[in-house]
Amino acid sequence: MGERLVVVSNRLPVTIQQDDSAPGGYVFHHSTGGLVSALEGTKATMDFTWIGWPGISVPEHRVAYIEETLATQYHCKPVWIPDDIAERHYNGFSNSILWPLFHYHPGEMNFDEDNWRAYREANLRFAEVLHTVVRPGDRVWVQDYHLMLLPLMLTAILEAGDIDRLVPLACSNIDVTTGPEQDERMSGSLFCLPHKRRGGLRRSDIQLGFFLHTPFPSSEVYRILPVRREILLGILYCDLIGFHTYDYVRHFLSSCAHILGLPTFPNGTDFGGRCVQVRTYPIGIDPRKFEHALSLPNVQERIRTLERRFAGVKIIVGIDRLDYIKGMPQKLQGLETFLEEHPEWIGKAVLIQIAVPSREDVEEYQNLRTTVNEAVGRINGRFGTVESMPIHLLHRSVDFNELCALYAVSDVCLVTSTRDGMNLVSYEYIACQQQRNGVMVLSEFAGAAQSLNGSLIVNPWDRFAVADAIHTALTMDAEKRKTNSEKLLRYVKKHTSAWWGRSFVEDLGLAGPSAPPTAFQHA
Repeated sequence: MGERLVVVSNRLPVTIQQDDSAPGGYVFHHSTGGLVSALEGTKATMDFTWIGWPGISVPEHRVAYIEETLATQYHCKPVWIPDDIAERHYNGFSNSILWPLFHYHPGEMNFDEDNWRAYREANLRFAEVLHTVVRPGDRVWVQDYHLMLLPLMLTAILEAGDIDRLVPLACSNIDVTTGPEQDERMSGSLFCLPHKRRGGLRRSDIQLGFFLHTPFPSSEVYRILPVRREILLGILYCDLIGFHTYDYVRHFLSSCAHILGLPTFPNGTDFGGRCVQVRTYPIGIDPRKFEHALSLPNVQERIRTLERRFAGVKIIVGIDRLDYIKGMPQKLQGLETFLEEHPEWIGKAVLIQIAVPSREDVEEYQNLRTTVNEAVGRINGRFGTVESMPIHLLHRSVDFNELCALYAVSDVCLVTSTRDGMNLVSYEYIACQQQRNGVMVLSEFAGAAQSLNGSLIVNPWDRFAVADAIHTALTMDAEKRKTNSEKLLRYVKKHTSAWWGRSFVEDLGLAGPSAPPTAFQHA
């Protein structure tokens, strides 16, 4: 039996849809997202299992068919969660509490005890399913903020009869007034755990890792969270914790020190007599996908069509979900200031902004769309003519080939996120700019800003700085553009999504209670 990787994420990488005409009454479609691509290489060298919520409720008599299909064709194991729990877990707590807080928008938080209980319940259901799957020697990799209690809960199940010792987890070196076992918020889930260990499997028999795909905020912001201690404890039961940037590592370790009183060092912390490694793993993309798309005849024809349509005009491209963290109002303010200060560019520069709809049933997102629409209307009204408008706004997603054509034909890519875990739009743009050598203007608050040396780094809150960066990008000489573009492309081609996945999995294989900090290959 070879080594095995067990990946756990909120959603399975398989979309399931009811179709009465299909065998079994359901059709299955494999997803091709970034995480799936990142782990393709690992699948070739290790056994592989993926655990997650299937995103659908099914009648009891269909469960066995779906589970068998997922297991045999996709190496997946579903976690069944009631609709009300799934809704409160995903929208009520994960996306309404953790998402805004981690992106420095605490004003968007609305803490609700029922949603917190649902978050615990969902994490417990994941832990119970994971417990039935893991075997000695497995590497278990938990993904993202939806599952931050899972490492603790899995450990509690595996240690079974030691729950009373495990839950406070060495409170002698944790500076808290009450142990988690006394905290109703946590104990409601922990003490309903089974007390019978399966086959003698212990927590020390597996290697457990966690990766956060968002920023981790400064400890002064994080401490706002009512369940700040519980979330930290939830992932400290891992052997390896990963973040995109070292800033996020520092913030996490600072929270461990200030909130839990733990001793920390630059790449980890001592917790319950164990060394928990905390490392940086900047994610990337698969640039070959974009290179292949650009070689297709229909994409080349689309590029030529766009070049004819915008002949004599410099194209600035923006690709963002319509989310308050993406800084679209700040982008529009910067563009407006640029046109005010450089009227010679009116009619000679255009922003093509793709605003991908997101959470359209949420009031904050509806208000954001209204704000963006009003700003676009105002700017087009001020600077537009019968022949041209400075902003082309598309409130929809575009297919992959169209996306690649837009990237390739653009002279500048403008990213103004107010906070962003990484921002892979910047990587995608660079991968598509091997001919044009376009300029990347990148927010300093995107994780990618710490990796993409050769970009113009800008504070999105400073509209004059954004305007200056746009002007610099549009007037940069060809030699400088080429030098920057080549530097950026080398980085993007080296630090791919596959490199990210392989680096974490290899380091997880070295992790464990006695692993010294120097044991790691990808620090």
